[in-house]
Amino acid sequence: MTGPAGTGPRLIVWSRAGCLLCEEFIAELAGLAGTAFEVQDVDADPETRSRYGARVPVLTADGREVCAVHLDSRGVRALLAPGSRGARLL
Repeated sequence: MTGPAGTGPRLIVWSRAGCLLCEEFIAELAGLAGTAFEVQDVDADPETRSRYGARVPVLTADGREVCAVHLDSRGVRALLAPGSRGARLL
């Protein structure tokens, strides 16, 4: 999923093919109203595999980690709230 440019932070879920936890994470994130995000294969690039590979799924916002393994729904909502400056990012 992708949203219009400039409508908030660029959210990316780093996942792995065949990962059931990743699929659940993505489904839960998709259930947040108005949340646009991309899904990227963590194994497609050696750098992302090294950075996130052992902890997938990982959600990043504009390149900064938001949460890993389990979706922090409350944190994502706060991040996407109007006027948010990303204070909830790790």
